[in-house]
Amino acid sequence: MAILKEKNMSKLLIILTSATRWSQKDGSQRPTGFWAEEFVVPHRILTAAGVELTIATPGGRPAPADELSLSAAANNGNQAHADEMRAYVEAHRDLLQAPARLEDIDPAEFDGVLIPGGHGPMQDLAVNADVARVLGALLPDQTKVVASLCHGPASFFAAGDADGAWLFKGRKLTAFTDEEETQVGLAANAPWLLEERLRGAGAVYSSGPAWGSYVVVDGNLITGQNPASGGEAAEALLKALAERA
Repeated sequence: MAILKEKNMSKLLIILTSATRWSQKDGSQRPTGFWAEEFVVPHRILTAAGVELTIATPGGRPAPADELSLSAAANNGNQAHADEMRAYVEAHRDLLQAPARLEDIDPAEFDGVLIPGGHGPMQDLAVNADVARVLGALLPDQTKVVASLCHGPASFFAAGDADGAWLFKGRKLTAFTDEEETQVGLAANAPWLLEERLRGAGAVYSSGPAWGSYVVVDGNLITGQNPASGGEAAEALLKALAERA
């Protein structure tokens, strides 16, 4: 981290969802967005380390924090922690309201990408051509880093190579578990389950205990299982960037 902070040479793209609704199996629309902690914790760590950050969304639309993620109930009953998350999001409102257009992003300008979760990515990033373009440029390049948290790896489904093969097939990774989805009561009405679909697509998926920090590093791919994994994943990302500086 000291090297990065001193040189301030690393440039990282953060892709956030702009989805405000998640389409359910029964046709209903559930309010969604990015999960606050998965943005706040890595953003704070990366900023402190001197990494230059650019936030982008599809169409440059505002990036909404899922209101549930700002509640005490979703933060282990810790109102102070929830208030901290809300205060950080509010402090960065200008960035979140007017992000860069993902369509205008040149991945060659960045050393890596971070894609936080929340259910929003299952709605928009999983089927976004520009997510595919960015991932297709960065993942095969071992001098670059791809990182994602929780439901963020839903974005990986957008990415195939020139022959149509999934870029993440055979890669070791983690993401929000089907067990965790069931425990929060959202599995039954979800249009698809992330762990199940990642396994089915050919990812080498693993996970730790529900709600605990669990991070998988597979070369230049870094993934965290859930919101609690944000800090550990950010530190792994900093380490990977330093190694490639």
